[in-house]
Amino acid sequence: MSVLDSKIPQGPLEHKWNTYKNNINLVNPANKRNIDIIMVGTGLAGGSAAATLAELGYNVKTFCYQDSPRRAHSIAAQGGINASKNYQG
Repeated sequence: MSVLDSKIPQGPLEHKWNTYKNNINLVNPANKRNIDIIMVGTGLAGGSAAATLAELGYNVKTFCYQDSPRRAHSIAAQGGINASKNYQG
């Protein structure tokens, strides 16, 4: 049986994201077109993130599932937009 390695950095929870950002390998701009990014959900936040990643040169594939074609949840998506675009406040 194989063991799932989530590659979560060691240390306290409040330092894990900074540890990950400081140790991640950078992507060469010439290699960005070779990387496929799958975006699930294309509301305001997902669409904005997909457009931004596409402008940066990544291959973005978007998928969207609508549980009700008459109702959109984008009215409550402001927090998601701020998180995906890394806005502070």
